[in-house]
Amino acid sequence: MRADAKKNYEHLLTIAREVFSEQGADASLRDIARRAKVGLGTLYRHFPTREAFLEALLRSSFEALAERAKSLEASSASDKALVAWLKEVIAFTHDHRGIIAAMVGAIEEPDSALHASCVALRSAGASLLARAQKEGKARADLDGAELFDIIAALSWLREQSSHASRADRIFKVIASAILTN
Repeated sequence: MRADAKKNYEHLLTIAREVFSEQGADASLRDIARRAKVGLGTLYRHFPTREAFLEALLRSSFEALAERAKSLEASSASDKALVAWLKEVIAFTHDHRGIIAAMVGAIEEPDSALHASCVALRSAGASLLARAQKEGKARADLDGAELFDIIAALSWLREQSSHASRADRIFKVIASAILTN
């Protein structure tokens, strides 16, 4: 990539982080380009779709969450590792308002730019779940896809201002339903 193109790419990502933080995952790409002081064509050359943009923005965070799962798996009791990771993923989706809808759609769509990152994230959670199940600390009738669905549901709930005050309690109820001890 040419130096000026690389500079535009990085600048667009910096501005997009700010705009998505303010407005959520449905923020206008036109507004991002305008705020970055580049043309919309420049934005689309780097990021041909909203999902491609989101993937570039979220890739390192998804990788960090997957690595965090590995770290927890190696250093914590299986039940505690699973619950800690679930809390972290739900907090991440809350901090990236509106991203859960894109994640849920991407996990089922192999052509999505976000698909590989979402699958890796789901696999990380599935690994923590499998370890807890093997040790008899998590219910055996749950799989990684269902765990991802639970994350999506709890993330959505946390985004709803009228339900946010109950989100922590509901998380505890769901976590106790996942765990067997």
